[in-house]
Amino acid sequence: MKKSYCPIDTFINAIKGKRKGTIILHLFQGNKRYSELVRLMPDISERMMTKQLKELEEDDLIVRTVFPEVPPRVEYSLTALGKEIRPVLKGMYKGGLLFENMIDNFEI
Repeated sequence: MKKSYCPIDTFINAIKGKRKGTIILHLFQGNKRYSELVRLMPDISERMMTKQLKELEEDDLIVRTVFPEVPPRVEYSLTALGKEIRPVLKGMYKGGLLFENMIDNFEI
């Protein structure tokens, strides 16, 4: 994560990307395996999912835990920082609903 001129930009840069916010929202509900996340978001390719998970891990928002089993089991969970941004993401979610309602009201 790179610091920006404005803290808002720093935050947005950390969570922008194909479905990063959605990944974090799913992890608010509990730890998820890779296959669960793929199933929850069928509109994202596995390649893009892997990329987004790596970036979220690099930015210390999620942690990847590998269990020594055969076959290996991998789980993703939120870090303390990831949990701390919950109110902000919930606000963004509510804001998104407002915009979606506005769009729905203007469509013919």
